[in-house]
Amino acid sequence: MYTVWIKKAEDLAQEFFKDDASGHDVFHTMRVRSQAVSIAKEEKADVKLCELAALLHDVSDEKFHFTQSAGKEYLNEWMVTQNIPSDIRNKLQQIIESVSFKGGNGKQTETLEAGVVQDADRLDAIGAVGIARCFMYAGFHRSPMHHPEQQPRYNLTEQEYRDNSASAVTHFYEKLLTVKDMMNTPTGRRRAEKRHKRLENFLDEFYSEWSGTS
Repeated sequence: MYTVWIKKAEDLAQEFFKDDASGHDVFHTMRVRSQAVSIAKEEKADVKLCELAALLHDVSDEKFHFTQSAGKEYLNEWMVTQNIPSDIRNKLQQIIESVSFKGGNGKQTETLEAGVVQDADRLDAIGAVGIARCFMYAGFHRSPMHHPEQQPRYNLTEQEYRDNSASAVTHFYEKLLTVKDMMNTPTGRRRAEKRHKRLENFLDEFYSEWSGTS
């Protein structure tokens, strides 16, 4: 049945994110899906469960709903209509609830599959694609590219993390540069090392050009 559920989840993601311009579009979902499948195979996790969770991981996110509970209910109702058994629904909800960054204060992963999907989602937040998404997100929320006097905030609450006043460059320090040390799996940590280096290289080049004299 996973084959059918996965196809239905693809269709849901395509429809749900068709108008997104914040960096959480369907292409993000598909990259996370591919990454989750790849990591799951290396880590000997349940590949199909990880793939389905990855396809659904943003559908219930509270930023797309009025409340967190509303997002969870939306996803659960969809899973019920797909005749997904309650034990698998519970596993999917548990994985998905572990994924969100939430200022670094997200729920700790309790299963290998949750760690795999969380790693896949976080990898898409760093590296070259992560840099592009960071500036796309800032532009979507009309946040500045960079403000030299703005200081990054650490140990953010979830509410502070959802605040969109930080510049794109500040977001590097508040989130992107912290991701490498928050990975769950050996595969995720190895891939994050490479992407983290791209963040550092970008910032070096960015600051060298910011003054307009180089």
